Amino acid sequence: MAVAARALWKGYVRFGEVTAPVALYTATSTSERISFHTVNKETGNRVRREFVDSATGKPVEKEDQVKGYELDNDRYVVLDPEEVASAVPESDKTLRVQAFITCDDIEKVYFDKPYYLTPDKMGTEAYALLRDGMQKKNVAAIAQTVLFRRMRTVLLRAHDKGLIATTLNFDYEVRSAKEAFKDIPDIKIEGEMLELAKHIIGTKKGTFSADEFDDRYEAALAELIKAKLEGKALPKRAAPKVSKANDLLEALRQSAGMKKPPAASKKRTGKAAAAQGKKKAAEEGAPAQRRRAG
Repeated sequence: MAVAARALWKGYVRFGEVTAPVALYTATSTSERISFHTVNKETGNRVRREFVDSATGKPVEKEDQVKGYELDNDRYVVLDPEEVASAVPESDKTLRVQAFITCDDIEKVYFDKPYYLTPDKMGTEAYALLRDGMQKKNVAAIAQTVLFRRMRTVLLRAHDKGLIATTLNFDYEVRSAKEAFKDIPDIKIEGEMLELAKHIIGTKKGTFSADEFDDRYEAALAELIKAKLEGKALPKRAAPKVSKANDLLEALRQSAGMKKPPAASKKRTGKAAAAQGKKKAAEEGAPAQRRRAG
């Protein structure tokens, strides 16, 4: 994906007494996704969104719309745009590095959004100094600045020829893992089931390559739109079968390529072996009978 032509933010990155002018560009974009408008089913016309007073039902013009913090029972503390703006922290547009940490020191759940941090032409050498220094020491940098009206903590990592700046969620924004997983029962998996799971994981080892993964929802939407245009209907997909506890071991065996033969086949194989044994015994006994007859 090409970097956007226009920077979202311009400022400086500072570590120690070294300062480099930089620019921030979005690293991800949803502009290529299929998007929809809301339309009137009866007329086919696009619907226009309008803010209305919840009590009177009358439209409220943009200049009369203000922010309100709800207390209780539809009681609000009303804030004018100027009052909200006064709460924005002052900024000198400088990403100040607070500390250097090991690259895996932050849990991924704190990652918010990635950006490309590029150097200004006048600061390329200082920028390269930070990038190469972090690569050599295999560390990342924690920095802070005001971004998009809020004080943000940013993780800086060396990547290819540049730096990736990832905004981090604050602690109050991240749900407790203990709270999320508290209802999961304590189950200890061991024996054959665990060995088979380890075997399957071992055979599936690989590396991540983004171009190998497709957005199936986008592809399905494109197919649906095409089918609607052509007057066709898409077939309904069957829901995936969930592995039950009593079927789990057999599912693991099949995944590992250890397919178990059907019970009926075993019985047939047993009967065939018995018949073969009788035939062999009869053939071995025949010469002795012929000698006695002679």
